[in-house]
Amino acid sequence: MKIILGSNSPRRKELLEHLGITFETRSVDFEELINDQLAHDEIPSDIVRQKLDKMADTQAADELLICADTLVFHEGTPLGKPNSHIEAVAMLQRLSGKTHEVITAVGIAHRGQRVIFKEHTAVHFEVLSIDDINRYVNNFNPLDKAGSYGIQEWIGLIGVSRIEGSYTNVMGLPTHRLYQELKKFKV
Repeated sequence: MKIILGSNSPRRKELLEHLGITFETRSVDFEELINDQLAHDEIPSDIVRQKLDKMADTQAADELLICADTLVFHEGTPLGKPNSHIEAVAMLQRLSGKTHEVITAVGIAHRGQRVIFKEHTAVHFEVLSIDDINRYVNNFNPLDKAGSYGIQEWIGLIGVSRIEGSYTNVMGLPTHRLYQELKKFKV
């Protein structure tokens, strides 16, 4: 079967490659709509449903489609990708010295069957100095990351004191759980 990753995320591509899975990438442009009526931990799953629906027309019968969405939640409020460096600094200041939750929802669609699951990871940040936050924002690309940071980058190395849950979930694709789910599809 042909596997399609419905994402342009370089981190998701890298993680799927590390699983040893042969795949192609495909994406469609659409605006992710956050339904404020949902409980915060249901929002990523709803966005994945939207992605699967949007990509359904592009999916051939022999293709297995994987879509994902990652959101950072600070005190139940979603922190998506920042729109500017100023917003990135503000987000990192909110996360500094606190624990936040990262939820990634993953959807798999094949031959009319859909599975959507989600993983939760608690991330504990040390207090970050404004100098460290500015160094990160000015030297890395926080604008393409939910919550304004990549755990695998410098800020994660110096700022994350511990996590509870999947490390790759924080990167955008919970590989352990994804592998278990893909085995059910005989991939």
